[in-house]
Amino acid sequence: YEPIQEGMAEVEASFRAVGDVDLPWMVEPLRYVLESGGKRIRPALTLLAGKSYHYNPKLMIPLATAVELFHTATLVQDDAIDKSAVRRGKPTVNSLWGEAIAVLLGDYLFAKAAELVCSTGNLRVMSIFAQTLMHISSGQLRQYISAYDWRQDRQEYYQQIESKTAWLFSVAAQSGALMAEALAEEAEALRTYGLDLGMAFQIVDDILDFMGDEEELGKPVASDLLQGTLTLPA
Repeated sequence: YEPIQEGMAEVEASFRAVGDVDLPWMVEPLRYVLESGGKRIRPALTLLAGKSYHYNPKLMIPLATAVELFHTATLVQDDAIDKSAVRRGKPTVNSLWGEAIAVLLGDYLFAKAAELVCSTGNLRVMSIFAQTLMHISSGQLRQYISAYDWRQDRQEYYQQIESKTAWLFSVAAQSGALMAEALAEEAEALRTYGLDLGMAFQIVDDILDFMGDEEELGKPVASDLLQGTLTLPA
């Protein structure tokens, strides 16, 4: 992250500022989620893509923050759907406050991400984020409906992780390029790069779910298999 250290610090500050709300019933779970850590790979991709072209921090910081908020919202709601008890070595929102709070908090984070994207005034990027929410939601529905179905093949797995993980990686890279006024073919190249990176990232994560250490992973091993989700190792 060396080329974007200053920008990442601004994204982190912007991300945490989302927890400064005048809503007493929401402050505790919201700040809990925002302070749960993470690798910040997706906003880093956004800023790095933007650095390759006409980097404008007034546009790039809100965009990168929105990308991370979007990702965080998917985690909160995924945990509620999967009834997961641990995420990043800490109790999940649903295990502390219940599934209803987790789902509604995820909705709030999605809405805040949309507000930040809209603040950039870039209609193309707004459209991409709307498509992303539809794509990820349909992927989550597919995974839920196909749970415990052993007849799934490898191609279905690849489609699933594209929706679950890779799509947002591709959006992070593509939107960063578009916001920085990259040419259409350049933004498309970064989109496919992000997609491939996201696919590889999820495959590694799925392998670690079988072979990793629970303390290092920050979540129980073999959790996907226990929930009926067939991944590449299976």
